[in-house]
Amino acid sequence: MHRIGGALLVTDPEKVPDLTYIYPNYYHTFAQPEFVFYKKPLYDAEKRVMDIILSLTAIAVLFPVMVIIAASIMIDDFGNPIFIQKRVGKNGKEFWMLKFRSMYKGAEIKRTELLRLNQADGPIFKIKNDPRVTAVGKFIRRTSLDELPQLFNILQGSMSIIGPRPFVTYEQKKMNTYQSQRLLVKPGLSCYWQIRGRSDVNFRDLIELDLKYIQNRGILLDIGLIMKTVIVVFTTSGAY
Repeated sequence: MHRIGGALLVTDPEKVPDLTYIYPNYYHTFAQPEFVFYKKPLYDAEKRVMDIILSLTAIAVLFPVMVIIAASIMIDDFGNPIFIQKRVGKNGKEFWMLKFRSMYKGAEIKRTELLRLNQADGPIFKIKNDPRVTAVGKFIRRTSLDELPQLFNILQGSMSIIGPRPFVTYEQKKMNTYQSQRLLVKPGLSCYWQIRGRSDVNFRDLIELDLKYIQNRGILLDIGLIMKTVIVVFTTSGAY
């Protein structure tokens, strides 16, 4: 057990109090059994260059596809085709994440009415056949095309191509200190969870996969995860 920034870190997530802890910027190494975090400034710089090049290339190539998706959303349920939601990023810094809107307008208001139908564990809210999802929304969710606007988040710098998925603010507030270690790095468009079943991965395994990535992160790992993500997206497995 180690005390970091006033918070106790332990290896067993079941023994950690249900607290929210926002990590400050670190300029040192800290460790706990089975989890070690090292700052990697050279890797961070290389990764940022890769993020800019790949996101710009993807935006240029996929822009016509994004226009078609936006138009389809507006035809299906007229309104803003972009859904903007506050998420929690690196070191607990909040940012506005972009997605193509896959639900009917006002869907967030109806969330409390559907809590009893939640099929995800932990603080995550997921319904396999969510009645709020539009016809177009079902397609772009299965194919992960709803995530394409996050290429602009990556270009802007609040996200990376590879990294732990950013949680919604009200989900992050329910996480304890152990789980919040995933905030030590910039959130991403994809990570281990994306190639291990996406929404079918339970919350505890998701956390452990994120910590595994943080501990082993590197350019070669990122490239491998990008390639595997492209393959998995075409299978639509675990996407809803």
